[in-house]
Amino acid sequence: MKTFTPNFLRVFILSIVLLFASCQEEFEDIGGEEQETIEAGSTTANLIQNTSAQDGSFDNIVDEASCFAIQFPYTVEVAGIQITIDSIEDLRVIEELFDAFDTDEDIVDILFPITIVYADYTELVIESKEQLRELAEECIEGGGDDDIECIDFVYPITLFTFDVNSQVTGEVVINSDRELRRFFANLQEDDLVSLDYPVTLKKYDGTEIVVENNAELAMALEAAKDECDEDDDDDYNDDDFNEEHFVEYLTECPWKLRDIRRFGADQLGQYEGFMFDFNADGTVEVTGPAGNMSSGEWAFEFTPNGVLIELAFGDYVDFSATWLVYEIEEGKIKFYNDNDNRLILKRYCEDDHGDDNGGDNGDGGNDNGIISVETLINTLKECEWLIKDLELQNEDLDRLLGFGLIFGEEGMVVLSDGLTEIPGTYEVGANDEGHRTLSLTFEMEGALTFEWPLVEIDGESIVKTDWIKMYDETIGYKLIIEKICEDPEDGDVGEIRNIVMGGGLWNVAMYDDEGVNSTEDYADMDFGFSMFNQVEVSINDDPIANGVWRVVRDTEGNLVFYLNMGDSAPLGELTEPWYVTEVNTDRVMLVYEDEEVNFKTLVFEKKP
Repeated sequence: MKTFTPNFLRVFILSIVLLFASCQEEFEDIGGEEQETIEAGSTTANLIQNTSAQDGSFDNIVDEASCFAIQFPYTVEVAGIQITIDSIEDLRVIEELFDAFDTDEDIVDILFPITIVYADYTELVIESKEQLRELAEECIEGGGDDDIECIDFVYPITLFTFDVNSQVTGEVVINSDRELRRFFANLQEDDLVSLDYPVTLKKYDGTEIVVENNAELAMALEAAKDECDEDDDDDYNDDDFNEEHFVEYLTECPWKLRDIRRFGADQLGQYEGFMFDFNADGTVEVTGPAGNMSSGEWAFEFTPNGVLIELAFGDYVDFSATWLVYEIEEGKIKFYNDNDNRLILKRYCEDDHGDDNGGDNGDGGNDNGIISVETLINTLKECEWLIKDLELQNEDLDRLLGFGLIFGEEGMVVLSDGLTEIPGTYEVGANDEGHRTLSLTFEMEGALTFEWPLVEIDGESIVKTDWIKMYDETIGYKLIIEKICEDPEDGDVGEIRNIVMGGGLWNVAMYDDEGVNSTEDYADMDFGFSMFNQVEVSINDDPIANGVWRVVRDTEGNLVFYLNMGDSAPLGELTEPWYVTEVNTDRVMLVYEDEEVNFKTLVFEKKP
């Protein structure tokens, strides 16, 4: 990987190198090479300790404190659902549950006792919420702590120790931040150590740098202090910005409407494809897919509860309100207003979503035909695409949920449930309105046979499109497909599949639909999950239904358990793309949320 450094930074780096080089105190000959030593308590030693300190900010969504973290595993309860937190990835489930309910009261109840770990890796058992709150209030929030989180050591590294005569007395191999921090913490005031260079460091963005001596090490650690947002406050939504940053972020690129609810009702259908363009002078233009534009005004205010943004449009009262900015993600901003109102916008910068000819004749369009013929065909052939949503005449068609589309050469495509394959053809083109289209033809599956207009794509860039939404508003046909590339290194997916198929039957231990417990509807049913994505339901060993299941990692990194039991009740109620929230050898917990914020919980337990 190549790295480039601006000229003004070269001067800065050179000055720092000279500064730290002038401060090196002692050198010892080891193995014929001149070796630099580090004295306990020196600037370099402190930088090493601060870089290897335990980060306490990653779990602020739970403990609201940056100076310590809760030791895994532990259990929390959110909206009546118990979640076992075994890793940093599990913390995402909590935020997903917060988003599912979209209220301004996000409450996490911790099941005590727990153990907290401080920056120096000392541990303390906490018996109550009150005790935890008292300790959290003692933390320095807002980035004033000493730990350096924007750079890490790559282990193992080797350290040499010295006696009072500066002679080497030992060699220690360090394999973790914990070991490194404790090693330096146990040094006496005048102890000397040295590192076996070169040493590799990994920055917050994944870039690796190699340092060859103490001066370069100190320079790299010192420079990393302010290179990223350490998120050292008691929130968790990455909304740490000042007024200037907020205005710049909002006005830099246009924004596409992804979701709108007014007083609990989904209003996205009438505003599909609308774009917002905020200007620094307080004006904002909204443009519909047909090119109709309306002007309005916007203003904001920083308050103790967050940023308030006021939108005022004469033509669109559904957009006009005072909204709370309750979450900012990468390329997405979410607004909330009392009485179950929300607005979600996705940033659409030209660099990421502009026209892309992909090497063909350049007949890509704007947001309604954003991807070229050649690029779309190449993207479709990369991996399998799962059917995530299918509607005909505005009615859900669940029987194809989780089925895969495998696009091949010469316009051939296969629809598969893992066991049965249905051949068909596909063609990429454009309709009379100039929208990019994907035409599918299946003689044995008429539900997919249609010229589907693309209305939205998503991904890191156009050539890395991994989510496609197709929609014909005039007749209510909608198809959403998502690219799923199997990763043999993804141990989580393999583990869940092995657990579910690992012999024996499963029972529904809980099924809750918006607070209505319907577990009894499945009391006598046994679920058997087998290879080729097949699931069989039986009562007293007599099969009553068959379906499709599969576990995948979606494009946002979530573990998704697709379960397709058809349309008929009660099994049809389980047909959803479920998020996996908890798994062990005897229990699988799943949750689901749709665009209308219907929230359901499904728990399978191994039959005794």
